[in-house]
Amino acid sequence: MKIKYKKKFLNVNLILGLVWIIWFFVGVYENEESNMMTYGWIVMPLIYLGMYIYQRKYSYVSIDNDTIRVNGPLGKQLKLNEIKRIKKFAGDYIIKTDRKEMTINTQIIDSSSLKELDAELEKLEVV
Repeated sequence: MKIKYKKKFLNVNLILGLVWIIWFFVGVYENEESNMMTYGWIVMPLIYLGMYIYQRKYSYVSIDNDTIRVNGPLGKQLKLNEIKRIKKFAGDYIIKTDRKEMTINTQIIDSSSLKELDAELEKLEVV
């Protein structure tokens, strides 16, 4: 099961990437003398557009093969049978095992996917 990002969250990264690209081309066009710093500004739109593409392709949370995983460069993975406690605090899920802890931000999850996540976490029957 894949828990998707909100479209609004994804679109913010796309818009910021496009704004930075426009900023880059305006800066290159206006500067008569280009240097490394001028071309260094291309990094920002590449980061935002890369995040947009990655987040569209890969979901925020994946639940499969008895594991729950938050995708990303620093993503975490927990085995479902090791989960000892699920706490909802300030709109986030804090999932704990004996050794690890994972936080899932529900503010950036699509509403239909959030219902699926709630149902899946209720199946675990932990406090």
